[in-house]
Amino acid sequence: MKYADIIIDISHERLDKTFEYIVPDELEEQVTEGVQVVIPFGNGNRGITGYVVGLHDKPGYDVTKLKPIARVVRDSIAIENQLISLAAFLKRNYGSTMNQALKTVIPIKKKENEKLKKEISLAVSVEKATIELNELLTNKRHAIGKERLLKELLKVDVLDWELATKKLQIPSANIRDLESKGIVQIQSVRTFRNPHMNTLSGDKRIVLNDEQEAAAEQIKGDIDTGRHKTYLIHGVTGSGKTEVYMEVMEHVISMGKQIIVLIPEIALTYQTVMRFYTRFGDKVSILNSRMSPGERFDQFERAKSGEISIMVGPRSALFTPFNNLGLIIIDEEHEPSYKSEVVPRYHARETAIYRASLTNATVILGSATPSLEAYSRAIAGEYQLIKLNNRAQGQDMANCEIVDLRAELQSGNRSMLSRRLKELMADRLQKKQQIMLFLNRRGLMGFVSCRACGHVLKCPHCDVALHLHSGGVMKCHYCGFTTKAARVCPSCGSKYIGSFKAGTQRLEEIVKETFPGTRVLRMDADTTSGKNGHEEILSAFAAHEADVLIGTQMIVKGHDFANVTLVGIIAADISLNESDYHSGERTFQLLTQAVGRAGRGAEPGIAVIQTYQPENYAVVTSANQDYDSFYKQEYAYRKLLSYPPCSHILGIQVSSEKQQDAIAQADILVQVIKHADSKIIIMGPEDAYISKLKDVYRRVIYLKANDYDRLVNVKDAIDKFLLEQKEYRSTTTWFDFDPISTI
Repeated sequence: MKYADIIIDISHERLDKTFEYIVPDELEEQVTEGVQVVIPFGNGNRGITGYVVGLHDKPGYDVTKLKPIARVVRDSIAIENQLISLAAFLKRNYGSTMNQALKTVIPIKKKENEKLKKEISLAVSVEKATIELNELLTNKRHAIGKERLLKELLKVDVLDWELATKKLQIPSANIRDLESKGIVQIQSVRTFRNPHMNTLSGDKRIVLNDEQEAAAEQIKGDIDTGRHKTYLIHGVTGSGKTEVYMEVMEHVISMGKQIIVLIPEIALTYQTVMRFYTRFGDKVSILNSRMSPGERFDQFERAKSGEISIMVGPRSALFTPFNNLGLIIIDEEHEPSYKSEVVPRYHARETAIYRASLTNATVILGSATPSLEAYSRAIAGEYQLIKLNNRAQGQDMANCEIVDLRAELQSGNRSMLSRRLKELMADRLQKKQQIMLFLNRRGLMGFVSCRACGHVLKCPHCDVALHLHSGGVMKCHYCGFTTKAARVCPSCGSKYIGSFKAGTQRLEEIVKETFPGTRVLRMDADTTSGKNGHEEILSAFAAHEADVLIGTQMIVKGHDFANVTLVGIIAADISLNESDYHSGERTFQLLTQAVGRAGRGAEPGIAVIQTYQPENYAVVTSANQDYDSFYKQEYAYRKLLSYPPCSHILGIQVSSEKQQDAIAQADILVQVIKHADSKIIIMGPEDAYISKLKDVYRRVIYLKANDYDRLVNVKDAIDKFLLEQKEYRSTTTWFDFDPISTI
């Protein structure tokens, strides 16, 4: 007799524990770790679903009180043991129920209908088929379709039905007739949906320069000697990090191992995947949210069966069920999209490193603008730092000019385009060169600044920008500090003070008005809503079907357009003044990435940064492409205010449809926190950034500690309290460790 530990398929913290059940003899072969089962639960023995997370021969409880598993859920996907361990890691380190963690690591929740194709083959020997063909040919009025079919099957072993009926124009009646005579046979075989059918030859190699070669050889040498490390490749924009990845990937594949390549968002899928397809052919596949359920299911199956060796995709691709994983690559590792926005709020970087530890795999992080977390660990020796200081083809970095928008305002120019940017755009358009204009719309309804002097109103306690709210108030989304909205600038007395409001659609209109006849493409959430929206826009721009590409941050990450010689950053202040301690880092990253899009071809490039704060260190260092200077200044700021990576933060959100319950529960949790750790720093509770969403009220608490484990212990104490608490059971509590945005 076997016994199973089962997690119930209800994402509620009060049921976040295993329940023991008997495995009936008739189900013993079907019940394995990871399968989904139906079990009787509660006094009414209602059937609910759950996941088997453990099997053992001895019961942990009185057998007479245990119930048997009712049945195994058909068409469910088994979770491999490795992914179960990964789910436990997510639950422990990021805060969630085990069930939520298990659902996160299962890329595909259920089986989809298999895609079948028909194939035709001979049912008799070649000699007998030849006799049949000769008999046909002796009859002057024989069926031409039968003749074509037999001639083709004497050349090939198997013929695809679609090829036979469409390209060879063989009537299906002819095929069925030969089948009825026992000459041919028709079989239905499974075929996998491939979201990116490869039409390239594969194995296209690029000769590495000395820097790239040294980087690749260092990593390959460590792999060969059994040293599986985490590497951070810090390479300037255009330094050829992808070529280094591919050199190492080829080495890992030659060892019979598999690879996961994470990219920050779907906008990078087309160009990135095609580069890998060119080198590795059909060993490559992708996973992303825009694929159909059938396409995603088939990639899952291809990975499990070993048909593919490389999976490329965003964060969720990290859970690809490879059996012999040897390498995980995280490109543009600094991207915020690597942090999950739903529970469990895990970070792909830390999760990838943990998964690699389970299989002795290597991890490569790559970025021109590494996150402070990754770079500080590389400096400390936790990661191996590798630098690529030069562009791959020897091109010079783009020149960068900073335009002071305060001076533009004083001169009477109220346009989104500065005089210098207009001048450069006219020059490039005349030369038939391409232009990219970047406007980061993130946080538009946010910071309050003076257009005359550039002063930004900040929280006196947290050194982050105050956000303008309805009712004429400004508020800090960390500590809750609130004050009246300013009518004049407290720095210079100007009346030109308010929140910045602009968008890519308005910018597109201005460009067309300023430069009539200019071909403009716009790439943002509105223009890329279709399944292939990103690919269509990027392909059109690459084919020179447009002169100007306008977009949000999706246009400045990883794309390589040789004819782009001018990049304009319309308003650096939008990201610079987010109500978030990451604002300086995000601004530096975005501006550096944007500047790096210019001058990648034969012609030199130039970038223009428009800002009201031209002296800000994030703006100056990005214009100089000087990461080390930025890092030193930003790290000092983080250390002064105890922000990550110098410390750790735990965000706790309590929500309820009843406002008083949310307030009361948050207040109670503060007491639980103080009891668990009396010296931990507590900020709040306060209303969340969005205090009410879909009729649900939300309160937040922030904790600071130098030791991450202290925050985990507090999280565990809150979990234990919630399991035992009988009041406020309608409230929901979730955690966000080192949040990348206000919650």
